[in-house]
Amino acid sequence: MYGYLFGDLGLWTLIFLMGAFFVAGFIDSIAGGGGLLSIPALLLAGIPPQYALGTNKFVVMFGTSSALINFARNKKIIYKITSIAIVFSLIGAYIGTHLILSFEPEKITLIVLILLPLSALIMLSPSRYAQNRRIHFDRTQSFLYTPLMSFFIGMYDGFFGPGTGTFLILGFYLILHMDLLYACGSAKAVNLASNIGSFIAFCLSGHVLYTLGIPLIIANVLGGYSGSKLAIKNGVKLVRVFVLISFFIAFLSLIFKYFMNF
Repeated sequence: MYGYLFGDLGLWTLIFLMGAFFVAGFIDSIAGGGGLLSIPALLLAGIPPQYALGTNKFVVMFGTSSALINFARNKKIIYKITSIAIVFSLIGAYIGTHLILSFEPEKITLIVLILLPLSALIMLSPSRYAQNRRIHFDRTQSFLYTPLMSFFIGMYDGFFGPGTGTFLILGFYLILHMDLLYACGSAKAVNLASNIGSFIAFCLSGHVLYTLGIPLIIANVLGGYSGSKLAIKNGVKLVRVFVLISFFIAFLSLIFKYFMNF
């Protein structure tokens, strides 16, 4: 039903979406939260909510992968932790996606409007970032905290998504006391797993717009690669304000569009 070839949306709408997904990939690779921009952008373009969520998962898998490659090359991933987290994140994301697909599209739009500001609150919390922290973990952290944290954040990612990267980074940092750059790199690996788990469920339900996704993948990959290079070099504080500005612009526009439909 929803082919959404380029002509269906219009050239300027496609350019707007590509710009939004480039910026989303850029900020997501550094501090997480790219979905705070990409999902509202798809909804503003007129994509039905379930298709917006499914197409977003399809696109960000590739953007997350490009960022992950950069972190892996610079040895900023703790594989012992991520290998455990990936399994539980996949399961949680698949379950979360089945939950969101049980809602009507109109209700999903309202859920998005409610969850977006809640997701953004984590960005407004006082920054407690520091370097040179733990990179080795005991059994409780590895086999209790990591599975629980990964499962529930993965479920959130499958159900909704925006801010997942941020939650993972802060979870690794605040709960496991991981070094910040290792937290960023490890979060990319786990986030990719939850994206894949969620995408499989959206794919099987037929809620992915592949034709629209292809140009958005290119933009998102370029953004993710650029942002991860900057993160490795300079850390995450540089774009924190930029994330918030982008979010508030998209969120206010989405509120206007939602209430104009009544």
